[in-house]
Amino acid sequence: MGQAPVDRLRAAYKEWHDSKGRSIETWLDLMADRLKFHSLANGAAPVEWTKQRRSKEEVRGYLQGLTAAMTMIHYKVERFVCEGDTVVAIGSTAWHHLKANKRIDTPKVDIWRFNEAGQAIEFTEFYDTAQLIECSRATP
Repeated sequence: MGQAPVDRLRAAYKEWHDSKGRSIETWLDLMADRLKFHSLANGAAPVEWTKQRRSKEEVRGYLQGLTAAMTMIHYKVERFVCEGDTVVAIGSTAWHHLKANKRIDTPKVDIWRFNEAGQAIEFTEFYDTAQLIECSRATP
C-alpha cells in the first residue's frame, strides 16, 4: 500500500508553498477522476473560478483560474487533523491579485475525504471569502 493520505498531503502542501502555486499537477495526482470540490466563494463575482467542480479536469480549471488571477505569497499548514477517511489541514495563506494589485492574507482550513484507494473524493476549503472578493475587485 502507498503513503497514507496525510503524508501525501504534507508533501503536496509543502510543494504548493515552495513552488508558489505552480505545482498544479501535485494536487491533481491526489484526486479521483470524479470528486466533489467546493470553494467557499462558490463562483461569486469576481472570483467565478471558485465555482463547484465535479472532476479532476474541472479542478484543473479552478487551479488555473486561481494562479492566473493571483500570485502566491505563502501557504502554510500548521497542523493536520485525521479521523477515518478525513484529513483537515489548518493554516493560513496569502496571495497578491495581479489585476487589482491587492493582497489577501487569510486563515485557511481544507477538509479532504479519501476513498479506500487513497484518492481524494471530496474537498472543501474555508477562508475569508469577503476578503477574497474585495481583493479581487479592480480599483477604478
